[in-house]
Amino acid sequence: MTVETTQPSLRDWLLSDRPQSRRQARLGRAYVTWRQFSANRLAVIGLAIIIALVLVAALADVIAPHSPVIGDLTNAYLKPPGTPGYLLGTDDLGRDILSRLIYGSRWTLYIVILVAIISAPIGLIIGMVSGYLGGWVDVILMRITDIFLAFPKLVLALAFAGALGAGIENAVIAIAITSWPPYARLARAETMTVRRSDYIAAVQLMGASPLRIIFRHVMPLCISSVIVRVTLDMAGVILTAAGLGFLGLGAQPPLPEWGVMIASGFKYYLDQWWVAAMPGIAILIVSLGFNLLGDGLRDALDPKESGQ
Repeated sequence: MTVETTQPSLRDWLLSDRPQSRRQARLGRAYVTWRQFSANRLAVIGLAIIIALVLVAALADVIAPHSPVIGDLTNAYLKPPGTPGYLLGTDDLGRDILSRLIYGSRWTLYIVILVAIISAPIGLIIGMVSGYLGGWVDVILMRITDIFLAFPKLVLALAFAGALGAGIENAVIAIAITSWPPYARLARAETMTVRRSDYIAAVQLMGASPLRIIFRHVMPLCISSVIVRVTLDMAGVILTAAGLGFLGLGAQPPLPEWGVMIASGFKYYLDQWWVAAMPGIAILIVSLGFNLLGDGLRDALDPKESGQ
Protein backbone atom coordinates (compact mmCIF):
# COMPACT_ATOMS: atom_id res chain seq x y z
CA MET A 1 0.00 0.00 0.00
CA THR A 2 1.47 3.35 -1.04
CA VAL A 3 0.89 6.60 0.78
CA GLU A 4 0.37 9.61 -1.47
CA THR A 5 2.01 12.83 -0.36
CA THR A 6 0.69 16.13 -1.61
CA GLN A 7 2.88 19.16 -2.09
CA PRO A 8 1.58 22.23 -0.24
CA SER A 9 0.31 25.03 -2.44
CA LEU A 10 2.25 28.28 -2.68
CA ARG A 11 -0.35 29.98 -0.50
CA ASP A 12 -0.07 27.31 2.20
CA TRP A 13 3.71 27.50 1.99
CA LEU A 14 3.64 31.27 2.48
CA LEU A 15 1.13 31.09 5.33
CA SER A 16 2.87 28.27 7.18
CA ASP A 17 3.15 28.92 10.93
CA ARG A 18 6.38 26.90 10.96
CA PRO A 19 8.65 28.38 8.27
CA GLN A 20 11.68 26.27 7.40
CA SER A 21 13.95 29.16 6.46
CA ARG A 22 14.37 32.90 6.83
CA ARG A 23 13.44 33.30 3.19
CA GLN A 24 10.12 31.53 3.73
CA ALA A 25 9.42 33.60 6.85
CA ARG A 26 10.15 36.88 5.05
CA LEU A 27 8.09 35.97 1.99
CA GLY A 28 5.24 34.84 4.22
CA ARG A 29 5.30 38.09 6.16
CA ALA A 30 5.36 40.08 2.92
CA TYR A 31 2.44 38.05 1.57
CA VAL A 32 0.34 38.66 4.69
CA THR A 33 1.19 42.37 4.55
CA TRP A 34 0.13 42.55 0.89
CA ARG A 35 -3.15 40.76 1.64
CA GLN A 36 -3.96 43.24 4.38
CA PHE A 37 -2.95 46.16 2.17
CA SER A 38 -4.90 44.99 -0.89
CA ALA A 39 -8.03 44.49 1.23
CA ASN A 40 -8.16 48.28 1.59
CA ARG A 41 -9.57 49.54 -1.71
CA LEU A 42 -8.69 53.15 -1.04
CA ALA A 43 -5.07 52.16 -0.39
CA VAL A 44 -5.00 50.30 -3.71
CA ILE A 45 -6.34 53.43 -5.43
CA GLY A 46 -3.56 55.45 -3.79
CA LEU A 47 -0.96 52.93 -4.97
CA ALA A 48 -2.40 53.10 -8.49
CA ILE A 49 -2.11 56.90 -8.47
CA ILE A 50 1.54 56.77 -7.42
CA ILE A 51 2.34 54.05 -9.98
CA ALA A 52 0.66 56.18 -12.64
CA LEU A 53 2.77 59.17 -11.54
CA VAL A 54 5.95 57.14 -11.87
CA LEU A 55 4.97 55.82 -15.31
CA VAL A 56 4.03 59.30 -16.55
CA ALA A 57 7.36 60.67 -15.33
CA ALA A 58 9.31 57.82 -16.92
CA LEU A 59 7.49 58.06 -20.26
CA ALA A 60 7.18 61.85 -20.43
CA ASP A 61 9.26 62.06 -23.61
CA VAL A 62 6.92 59.60 -25.31
CA ILE A 63 3.45 60.67 -24.15
CA ALA A 64 3.84 64.47 -23.98
CA PRO A 65 2.28 65.91 -27.16
CA HIS A 66 4.29 69.18 -27.12
CA SER A 67 7.41 70.74 -25.72
CA PRO A 68 7.06 71.80 -22.07
CA VAL A 69 9.07 75.02 -22.53
CA ILE A 70 8.49 76.14 -26.12
CA GLY A 71 5.10 77.66 -26.90
CA ASP A 72 3.25 79.16 -29.83
CA LEU A 73 2.20 82.71 -29.00
CA THR A 74 0.75 83.26 -32.46
CA ASN A 75 -1.70 80.36 -32.64
CA ALA A 76 -1.94 78.98 -29.09
CA TYR A 77 -2.20 81.93 -26.71
CA LEU A 78 -4.35 81.04 -23.66
CA LYS A 79 -6.40 78.41 -25.46
CA PRO A 80 -9.13 76.84 -23.26
CA PRO A 81 -9.30 73.13 -22.44
CA GLY A 82 -10.66 71.00 -25.25
CA THR A 83 -9.00 73.01 -28.00
CA PRO A 84 -7.87 70.62 -30.79
CA GLY A 85 -4.29 69.66 -30.05
CA TYR A 86 -4.38 71.11 -26.53
CA LEU A 87 -6.48 68.90 -24.27
CA LEU A 88 -5.97 70.98 -21.10
CA GLY A 89 -5.44 74.32 -22.84
CA THR A 90 -2.37 76.54 -23.02
CA ASP A 91 -0.78 79.21 -20.85
CA ASP A 92 0.14 82.84 -21.45
CA LEU A 93 3.22 81.81 -23.47
CA GLY A 94 1.33 79.40 -25.70
CA ARG A 95 2.74 76.31 -23.99
CA ASP A 96 0.68 73.14 -23.72
CA ILE A 97 -0.43 72.71 -20.09
CA LEU A 98 -0.79 68.93 -20.39
CA SER A 99 2.79 68.59 -21.59
CA ARG A 100 4.03 70.79 -18.77
CA LEU A 101 2.09 68.73 -16.24
CA ILE A 102 3.56 65.52 -17.63
CA TYR A 103 7.13 66.82 -17.45
CA GLY A 104 6.38 68.44 -14.10
CA SER A 105 5.71 64.99 -12.64
CA ARG A 106 9.45 64.35 -12.96
CA TRP A 107 10.25 67.33 -10.78
CA THR A 108 7.62 66.26 -8.26
CA LEU A 109 9.19 62.80 -7.97
CA TYR A 110 12.66 64.36 -7.87
CA ILE A 111 11.70 66.53 -4.90
CA VAL A 112 9.83 63.76 -3.07
CA ILE A 113 12.59 61.17 -3.44
CA LEU A 114 15.42 63.52 -2.49
CA VAL A 115 13.61 64.84 0.57
CA ALA A 116 12.84 61.29 1.71
CA ILE A 117 16.43 60.13 1.13
CA ILE A 118 17.87 63.07 3.09
CA SER A 119 15.41 63.61 5.93
CA ALA A 120 14.22 60.10 6.83
CA PRO A 121 17.69 58.59 7.56
CA ILE A 122 18.73 61.69 9.54
CA GLY A 123 15.61 61.58 11.69
CA LEU A 124 15.80 57.80 12.09
CA ILE A 125 19.42 57.83 13.28
CA ILE A 126 18.94 60.78 15.64
CA GLY A 127 15.81 59.22 17.13
CA MET A 128 17.37 55.78 17.63
CA VAL A 129 20.56 57.14 19.21
CA SER A 130 18.57 59.43 21.47
CA GLY A 131 16.12 56.74 22.56
CA TYR A 132 18.69 54.02 23.14
CA LEU A 133 21.46 55.98 24.87
CA GLY A 134 19.19 58.29 26.89
CA GLY A 135 20.74 60.64 29.46
CA TRP A 136 22.39 63.84 28.32
CA VAL A 137 22.54 62.61 24.70
CA ASP A 138 18.76 62.28 24.67
CA VAL A 139 18.31 65.71 26.27
CA ILE A 140 20.55 67.51 23.76
CA LEU A 141 19.18 65.80 20.65
CA MET A 142 15.55 66.21 21.67
CA ARG A 143 15.99 69.89 22.55
CA ILE A 144 17.44 70.48 19.09
CA THR A 145 14.47 68.59 17.66
CA ASP A 146 12.08 70.72 19.71
CA ILE A 147 13.64 73.90 18.31
CA PHE A 148 12.83 72.77 14.76
CA LEU A 149 9.34 71.64 15.74
CA ALA A 150 8.62 75.01 17.38
CA PHE A 151 8.38 76.71 13.98
CA PRO A 152 5.71 76.04 11.33
CA LYS A 153 7.23 73.84 8.66
CA LEU A 154 6.49 76.15 5.74
CA VAL A 155 7.80 79.22 7.57
CA LEU A 156 11.04 77.45 8.47
CA ALA A 157 11.42 76.17 4.90
CA LEU A 158 10.91 79.72 3.61
CA ALA A 159 13.63 80.97 5.94
CA PHE A 160 16.15 78.34 4.83
CA ALA A 161 15.23 78.73 1.15
CA GLY A 162 15.63 82.49 1.43
CA ALA A 163 19.05 82.05 3.05
CA LEU A 164 20.22 79.45 0.53
CA GLY A 165 18.84 81.26 -2.52
CA ALA A 166 16.27 80.41 -5.15
CA GLY A 167 16.54 77.11 -6.99
CA ILE A 168 15.00 73.66 -6.85
CA GLU A 169 18.08 72.05 -5.23
CA ASN A 170 18.11 74.65 -2.47
CA ALA A 171 14.37 74.15 -2.03
CA VAL A 172 14.94 70.40 -1.57
CA ILE A 173 17.61 71.08 1.06
CA ALA A 174 15.34 73.56 2.86
CA ILE A 175 12.42 71.10 2.91
CA ALA A 176 14.66 68.22 4.06
CA ILE A 177 16.09 70.30 6.91
CA THR A 178 12.58 70.97 8.20
CA SER A 179 11.25 67.42 7.64
CA TRP A 180 13.48 65.23 9.84
CA PRO A 181 12.22 66.14 13.39
CA PRO A 182 8.96 64.10 13.24
CA TYR A 183 10.95 61.03 12.15
CA ALA A 184 13.34 61.53 15.05
CA ARG A 185 10.47 61.74 17.52
CA LEU A 186 8.85 58.62 16.07
CA ALA A 187 12.09 56.62 16.04
CA ARG A 188 12.87 57.67 19.61
CA ALA A 189 9.46 56.48 20.81
CA GLU A 190 9.86 53.15 19.02
CA THR A 191 13.39 52.70 20.40
CA MET A 192 12.37 53.44 23.97
CA THR A 193 9.61 50.84 23.63
CA VAL A 194 11.97 48.02 22.62
CA ARG A 195 15.22 48.87 24.40
CA ARG A 196 14.07 47.23 27.66
CA SER A 197 12.76 44.11 25.93
CA ASP A 198 14.16 40.64 26.53
CA TYR A 199 15.29 40.53 22.92
CA ILE A 200 17.60 43.51 23.33
CA ALA A 201 18.77 42.27 26.75
CA ALA A 202 19.81 38.97 25.18
CA VAL A 203 21.81 40.79 22.50
CA GLN A 204 23.51 42.88 25.19
CA LEU A 205 24.48 39.74 27.12
CA MET A 206 26.11 38.40 23.97
CA GLY A 207 28.46 41.41 24.07
CA ALA A 208 27.07 43.44 21.18
CA SER A 209 28.15 47.07 21.11
CA PRO A 210 25.57 49.89 21.33
CA LEU A 211 26.12 50.82 17.68
CA ARG A 212 25.57 47.23 16.56
CA ILE A 213 22.41 46.98 18.65
CA ILE A 214 21.07 50.26 17.26
CA PHE A 215 21.73 49.55 13.59
CA ARG A 216 21.30 45.76 13.49
CA HIS A 217 18.52 45.14 15.98
CA VAL A 218 16.66 48.38 16.77
CA MET A 219 16.57 49.88 13.28
CA PRO A 220 14.59 47.01 11.66
CA LEU A 221 11.91 47.50 14.31
CA CYS A 222 11.63 51.24 13.57
CA ILE A 223 11.80 51.24 9.77
CA SER A 224 8.18 50.24 9.12
CA SER A 225 6.81 53.11 11.22
CA VAL A 226 9.17 55.59 9.55
CA ILE A 227 8.18 54.36 6.07
CA VAL A 228 4.52 54.94 6.89
CA ARG A 229 5.27 58.42 8.23
CA VAL A 230 7.37 59.29 5.16
CA THR A 231 4.55 58.23 2.85
CA LEU A 232 2.01 60.29 4.75
CA ASP A 233 4.35 63.30 4.76
CA MET A 234 4.90 63.27 1.00
CA ALA A 235 1.71 65.24 0.41
CA GLY A 236 3.02 67.96 2.71
CA VAL A 237 6.38 67.90 0.93
CA ILE A 238 4.67 68.41 -2.43
CA LEU A 239 2.60 71.29 -1.08
CA THR A 240 5.66 72.91 0.53
CA ALA A 241 7.66 72.60 -2.70
CA ALA A 242 4.74 74.08 -4.64
CA GLY A 243 4.52 76.91 -2.12
CA LEU A 244 8.21 77.70 -2.48
CA GLY A 245 7.87 77.60 -6.25
CA PHE A 246 4.81 79.86 -6.08
CA LEU A 247 6.77 82.41 -4.02
CA GLY A 248 9.77 82.26 -6.35
CA LEU A 249 12.08 80.47 -3.90
CA GLY A 250 11.85 77.01 -5.46
CA ALA A 251 12.03 75.94 -9.07
CA GLN A 252 12.51 78.81 -11.50
CA PRO A 253 10.84 79.43 -14.87
CA PRO A 254 10.75 77.95 -17.43
CA LEU A 255 10.93 74.65 -15.50
CA PRO A 256 7.50 72.95 -15.66
CA GLU A 257 7.22 72.59 -11.89
CA TRP A 258 3.62 72.61 -10.68
CA GLY A 259 4.07 75.39 -8.12
CA VAL A 260 5.71 77.61 -10.73
CA MET A 261 2.83 76.87 -13.10
CA ILE A 262 0.30 77.99 -10.49
CA ALA A 263 2.29 81.18 -9.86
CA SER A 264 2.45 82.02 -13.57
CA GLY A 265 -1.28 81.41 -14.01
CA PHE A 266 -2.48 83.13 -10.83
CA LYS A 267 -3.01 86.48 -12.52
CA TYR A 268 -5.34 84.83 -15.05
CA TYR A 269 -7.47 82.88 -12.59
CA LEU A 270 -10.67 84.89 -13.20
CA ASP A 271 -10.91 84.57 -16.99
CA GLN A 272 -8.39 81.84 -17.92
CA TRP A 273 -8.89 79.69 -14.81
CA TRP A 274 -7.37 76.54 -16.32
CA VAL A 275 -3.82 77.93 -16.31
CA ALA A 276 -3.61 77.75 -12.51
CA ALA A 277 -6.36 75.18 -11.88
CA MET A 278 -4.82 72.29 -13.84
CA PRO A 279 -1.53 72.11 -11.88
CA GLY A 280 -3.55 72.62 -8.70
CA ILE A 281 -5.69 69.59 -9.56
CA ALA A 282 -2.53 67.59 -10.30
CA ILE A 283 -1.13 68.45 -6.87
CA LEU A 284 -4.45 67.49 -5.26
CA ILE A 285 -4.59 64.09 -6.98
CA VAL A 286 -0.98 63.16 -6.21
CA SER A 287 -1.25 64.35 -2.61
CA LEU A 288 -4.43 62.30 -2.20
CA GLY A 289 -2.62 59.28 -3.64
CA PHE A 290 0.21 59.54 -1.12
CA ASN A 291 -2.25 59.97 1.76
CA LEU A 292 -4.31 56.94 0.74
CA LEU A 293 -1.15 54.89 0.26
CA GLY A 294 0.18 55.94 3.65
CA ASP A 295 -3.08 55.04 5.38
CA GLY A 296 -3.02 51.60 3.77
CA LEU A 297 0.60 50.99 4.73
CA ARG A 298 -0.10 52.07 8.30
CA ASP A 299 -2.88 49.51 8.62
CA ALA A 300 -0.91 46.74 6.87
CA LEU A 301 2.34 47.26 8.77
CA ASP A 302 0.75 47.74 12.20
CA PRO A 303 1.66 44.62 14.20
CA LYS A 304 -1.60 44.94 16.14
CA GLU A 305 -3.47 44.37 12.88
CA SER A 306 -1.38 41.41 11.84
CA GLY A 307 -3.09 38.10 11.77
CA GLN A 308 0.09 36.18 12.45
